[in-house]
Parts: sequence; structure tokens; C-alpha cells
Amino acid sequence: MRRLVPDSLAARTLLVLLLGLMVSHVLSVAIYLTDRTSALLFTGGEHIGERIATIDRLVRNAAPAERQHIVELADSDKLHVIWDPNSFIDDQKAGGWQAVVLRDALTAHLDNGGEQIFRLRYTKGTLPALWQERLSPQQGKGIFDEALLVSLRLRDGSWLNFATPVQSPEPFWSLRFVLSMVVMLAAVAIFSALIVRHLTRPLATFARAAQRLGVDVKAPPLSESGPAEVRQAAHAFNVMQGRLGRFLEDRTQMVAAISHDLGTPITRLRLRAEFIEDEEQKAKMLADLEDMERMVKSALSFTRDDASCEPRARVDLRTLLQRVCDDLSDGGHEVTLTAGETAIPYACRPAALRRALTNLVENAVKYGERARVSLQSDAGTAVIRIDDDGPGIPDDLREEAFKPFGRLEASRSRETGGTGLGLTVARTIIRAHGGEIALTNRGEGGLRVEVTLPK
Repeated sequence: MRRLVPDSLAARTLLVLLLGLMVSHVLSVAIYLTDRTSALLFTGGEHIGERIATIDRLVRNAAPAERQHIVELADSDKLHVIWDPNSFIDDQKAGGWQAVVLRDALTAHLDNGGEQIFRLRYTKGTLPALWQERLSPQQGKGIFDEALLVSLRLRDGSWLNFATPVQSPEPFWSLRFVLSMVVMLAAVAIFSALIVRHLTRPLATFARAAQRLGVDVKAPPLSESGPAEVRQAAHAFNVMQGRLGRFLEDRTQMVAAISHDLGTPITRLRLRAEFIEDEEQKAKMLADLEDMERMVKSALSFTRDDASCEPRARVDLRTLLQRVCDDLSDGGHEVTLTAGETAIPYACRPAALRRALTNLVENAVKYGERARVSLQSDAGTAVIRIDDDGPGIPDDLREEAFKPFGRLEASRSRETGGTGLGLTVARTIIRAHGGEIALTNRGEGGLRVEVTLPK
């Protein structure tokens, strides 16, 4: 059932609107046809009743020799008249609501207040035997489906027999009804689609703005135009974006200030360590101070990069990745790249993305001896995989590897250097481009880093 319901708000609104109009149209046409049928039946009954009463008066007031001539003149396809000594209706059973309509008309138009004896019957299908004997096939054609039969008794005991065809009302599911429904739905669908699309367009704009905010907090603000509700929502979104930007900027500046200020006491401690006479303790203290200084510089570099506003540019992702691999290969590392020959245009911050990819490939050659890099692309995404032959990372520690200054001592030797910011910086940059990074252990051994970038 859910598959039949559209997914978008515009389509659901349009569907509800069309269904409501369809039901309303069906009910309106049904009421109209019912009233029209009742009116036609009432008018038709009045007309036939008046004609029967007029013919009855003419025949009753005419001489016996003239009655047959009057009957022949009054006979027609719409009202057959036969003067006969016998009634062509063998009982008083009227039957059918059509006969009730004609009975009321006869009662109103006959002389003596309707006290004259008459019989009524509604028949469907074959006419009674007496009518079949007196009517030729040509005369009876057209009244065999539905007919009203009337027998009026004259003063001399003879009977005037009438037969009038009943025209069935127009069927509800007629071609006219279907055409009116199609025209109405087509017109409403076109205008409603335009209106609904116009009304729901701000929702799509907000969705794109929210996605853009997750990538670039300094993106241009939304245009505060349109209806009052849309302007209020756009203004609230812009205020939120501004607050987020100021919060991130204050946080970055605070971290940068702390990292910068820590440089002075570290320098003083290094100078004081030079006066320590115990060479072993002196070497340990200087090593600790060197680690602290390296961590402070890394943190300062990280915050500066985070606060930078490098403009976006369209580059060939294959060429950018090739340069990263070539730089590490020139440094004596074993790095291979499989990227094909087709250029992959990609809009990014080139320096930041190159730094992120460099950190990932450096980690692979540093902790996994060699790096095998591959690049694949389709219409929507570009996927970069970096495989190494190292020990990998346990499943429960993969998220820890992305935390700032995190060190996985089980698989990362302290002698290799580093401050634990490589993966943090890489993921921050990749997410700033709308992408994602994942770590998995390969079945044949080693770690796989998979970077997915939306195009």
C-alpha cells in the first residue's frame, strides 16, 4: 500500500486534491442526474397523463361512429391507443414507481376527480398477449423494452387502452460523464501542479541549504523573499547559520590562541632543562618537551587550516591523487595508483583535499609498509581506496583513531612520530567536502581506507 502513495509532499498534496475533487464530482453528478431524472419523469408523466385525459374526453363525447376515427388519429409511436370492448390489463396491479407517477397525473386530469375506473401496469420486456395481437411489429418496435399500460373504462363499458414507451434515464457512467471527469481532472491537475510546486519549492530550498550548511558553514545566506511564512523560516535559518559560524569561529580562535600561548612556557622549560646535570633526566625531559611542542604546532596548524577560507576550484581528481602518490614515491615509499586514463572533474578546495589524501597515504606507508591506491568514479560519487599491509585496526578502536591526538599503541609505534591528528584532519576535510571516510580490515591482511566524495 505504501508503494502506491507518492513520496514527495507535492505529489501527495496533488493526489489528495485530485481524489477529493473526483469524489466531489461523482457525488455532484449523481445528485444532478437524480434530480434531472425525477424532473423528466414528473414532466413526462404529467404530459402523458394530460394527453390520455384529453383523448378520453374526446372519445367519450363523440358519437360511437366517430370514436374509431378519433382513436386512429390519436395513435402515435409515443402513445399507442386502441379502443376495444376489453381491457388489455387483466388486473389492477400497477407495479413500479413509473406507474405511480402516471397514476398521480391521471388522477389530477381525469374528470370526476379521478373517480373514473382505470388500470395501470408497468411492463418490462414482452407486452401482454392482447397488445401483441393488435400491434404490428413495426408499431410495437421501441416499446417492448419498457412500457406503461393504461386502460380507461368508458360509460358504455368499452375500454380505451394506452401504451407509452418509458425512456430509461441516461446511465451514470456515460461517455459524457467520463469526458467531463477527464477534462475537469486534467485542468485541475495542471493548475494544481503549478500551484503546489510553487508552494513546496521553499522546502526543497531549505533542504539544499541544510545540506550545504553541513559542508560549508560560511555558505551564502538564503534569500528572505516570498510569503510571510517562508520569509520567517528563511530568516530563522540565516540566524541559525550565523550563530553556528560564530560559535565555530570562536572555538577555533580559542584553540589557536591556547596552542600559540603554550609555545612560550615550553621554550622556557627547554631552557631550564639545559641546566639539569643528570644527563638521563635531561634527555627525557627534552624529549617530552619536544613532543609537547610538536603537538602544539600540529594543533595550531589544524585550527589554522580549519579557519581558512580556501576558494573552491574545479580540478582533475585523478591528477591531484597522482601528485600525492608521486610525492611519496619520490620520498622512497612504495606507492602504486590505479585510476584509469579518464579525467574526473571535481569541485573542491584543492590544497585542503590534497593534505587529507596525503595524510591517508602517509599513514598507509608509515604503518603498513606500502600503499595501493585506487580511484573509481560514477555519475554521482568518486571512491578512493587506500590499502596497506599493516596490522590493521581492531573494530572497537576504529572510531578512536579519528579522535584528536588519539594514538593506538597496539598498532602504532611511538617511535614513528606523529601526534594523532592525521586521521582527524583528513576526516574533517573530507566531511567539509560532503564526503565520508571508513576504515575496514582486509581479509588478506592490512587496512583499507575508503573515501567517498559526492560529485
